[in-house]
Amino acid sequence: MKALVKISVLSFSISMFLISGLSCTSTGLSEPVISIDNGKIELGFERSTGKLISFSDIETSYNYIDSSAVEGLPWSLNVAAGSSPLGKLPTKVSFKKPDPFTLNIKWEQADETDGIKVLASVSLDKEKALSYWNIKVEGMKEQNIQHVKFPVIAGIKDLGNEELAVSTWLGSLINNPRAGMTNAETPKTFTWNHPGHLSMQLLALYNKESNGIYFSCNDTLAYTKNFSMTFDSKNSLEYSITNIPPFNNRIDTYQPAYQAILGSFQGDWITAAKIYREWGIQQKWCRESRFKNNRTAEWLPKTALWVWNRGKSPNVLSEAIDFQERLGLPVNVFWHWWHNCSYDDYFPEYLPPREGGESFIKAVTAAQQKNVRCIVYMNSFQWGTSTDSWKAENAEPYCAKTIDGKTYEHAYNIFTNKAITPMCMATEFWQNKYASLCDSVVNVYQTNGVYMDQACMNFQCYDKSHGHDLGGGNYWVNGFGKLTSLIRSKISGKNQPILAGEGSGEDWIAYLDLFLTLETSRERYAGISNIESIPLYQAVYHDYAMTYGSYSSLVYPPYDELWPEQYSPANKEKALPEDFNAQFLMEQSRSFVWGMQPTIANYHAFLAKDRKEEIDFLIKLAKTRYNALKYLLYGEYCRTPQINSPQQEIDISKLSIYVGRTGGNVSRFKKTVPSLYTGTWKSSDGCIGIAIASISDRQIPVDFTLDTSEYNLPQEGDVYVITDNARTLLQSYGKNRTDIHFVMPSRGVCVLEFVPRQ
Repeated sequence: MKALVKISVLSFSISMFLISGLSCTSTGLSEPVISIDNGKIELGFERSTGKLISFSDIETSYNYIDSSAVEGLPWSLNVAAGSSPLGKLPTKVSFKKPDPFTLNIKWEQADETDGIKVLASVSLDKEKALSYWNIKVEGMKEQNIQHVKFPVIAGIKDLGNEELAVSTWLGSLINNPRAGMTNAETPKTFTWNHPGHLSMQLLALYNKESNGIYFSCNDTLAYTKNFSMTFDSKNSLEYSITNIPPFNNRIDTYQPAYQAILGSFQGDWITAAKIYREWGIQQKWCRESRFKNNRTAEWLPKTALWVWNRGKSPNVLSEAIDFQERLGLPVNVFWHWWHNCSYDDYFPEYLPPREGGESFIKAVTAAQQKNVRCIVYMNSFQWGTSTDSWKAENAEPYCAKTIDGKTYEHAYNIFTNKAITPMCMATEFWQNKYASLCDSVVNVYQTNGVYMDQACMNFQCYDKSHGHDLGGGNYWVNGFGKLTSLIRSKISGKNQPILAGEGSGEDWIAYLDLFLTLETSRERYAGISNIESIPLYQAVYHDYAMTYGSYSSLVYPPYDELWPEQYSPANKEKALPEDFNAQFLMEQSRSFVWGMQPTIANYHAFLAKDRKEEIDFLIKLAKTRYNALKYLLYGEYCRTPQINSPQQEIDISKLSIYVGRTGGNVSRFKKTVPSLYTGTWKSSDGCIGIAIASISDRQIPVDFTLDTSEYNLPQEGDVYVITDNARTLLQSYGKNRTDIHFVMPSRGVCVLEFVPRQ
């Protein structure tokens, strides 16, 4: 997985800082604070300035904002680096209430002359604890405005025992996000791009014992924007959305084609996910979901396991065939380093395959005859600037450009230090180039599809010759949609090809068949921190988008044979120390209970003997999942009842393919983790399945109570235990609350199934 390379563009922010008025609250237009409420939340704005100084949950009487910490307005404007400062600034504020649930605020020139005007409209949902925020900026012409920050919600209090849930691809939970800020000299800012690394327009800050703030947006057209959280040394928090207008100084007015959403809730990230799901599944991407509409290849949902191997076919296809023979269920291949070029520096010179076309086709065809299919790696937009094709095909004019006309090139490969740079997804040049590669890979070399690396990402491009809006806009995702349509128009359906992509994102659900989500293995690439992976994306879109992927491995990382030999480590693809076996079990357990297709990285047949217990666990897990697909593939994510789990300390390895230079390619940590992993799913026919996996080498008593009314289950039914080889009756239930008691065996895997009686 590659992290998005961020290019810092210098700019300066013009924010209005005006003198505060009185802090008393009133709904009258002549009072110091003008408020609107819907019986659930109340918003209060300072009459003299338009500052947001109050955001209250009426039910709990809690005000999220410390008015004394609010220094600026709920908006700010940024001009591009090198541009002149904004001229006349709007200082006169006025308010109108067209109805009891709406407040319109206008900032205009004090002398009522021409110049920038900012108009904001804030409306409250008539039934929910949500507010909707609109902004319109007039008089922008010749001002070179690059960013419009709105809303800016400043002075957010510390809620105590805070957790911050962020929809980073699969999902992240930041525990105590203000940690370390008391004595910090400079504010700490988290920024996430959407569409891109932020898979959904959703963040949630909460204390699960009291109150929480729901931050969202309702953009259905994939306009690029940034969500930010800034923590300062005064323990204050500022939230903002950076809206990005087309960079065109002839545009006089900008109004985003979407609303920001601010709300209050009681609960946790699952509560926030359910609020978002209610909106998300009604949108176009779900209506056109390839998975939901059965437009994916027939073999894809039947995949029991993915083998993610690298190199030539004997190191990849032969190993997958071995695993399939052991598993007895469909195993397919996610294949890196099959290509002619060195990884991460000579893209897109993929063809012919490095082992030769004839050998490649023969191996792929032989594997398909044994029902092992393969999808092969090709980065979705990168081109190596040191390749012969970069010059020969005159690629530079069609790559994405920064605001100062430069490329985004970056050297991922630490062994060669050769750069690659993003091509602009909106250009026909790149769409035709990539589609032609897919044509060859599928139609000539007979693969079963393409894995499009870095697919769920988004760059701002400022090249005027490309014909799209400069900077801001929705051309990137639209271009990706055109690209996938072009690919599918070219590739033969003979081998039922699919398109998979790195990451996950609501805006790509209609375009991709499968999403690689690697957060189950966060520790392997990020180590230990206050950030934990959570299945936030699964809680919203599991039944609309198939996910797979994991760095979970029992061996040291491989090393590309086309990289410099002097950096090749001696231990490549040798078994890792047994200390890290529990980490492997943890990663596979997460994948299982989070409803993903299981994946093992760098599998080799010798592991079936040298790491027998771990491979047996994975086989048991894959078989159990296969017996419960109505939940773990097609089900809707639900809250799991309280199931107590003992904790255990395990060894954690942080490792990467880019560590061979120094020889020490593993960083070691300790982490305390649950022994039991759980996830609850509701099937389309109304049954409930609770997936449970144990990484402990001891038996664990499982005792919990399930309130059937919380899952809309009828009062009577039966409870079954689904395992890798059986489905047995555990007990019946006949009350709203049913007590479950059983013993989970050492390294056990099962799904508890609650089936209503007809």
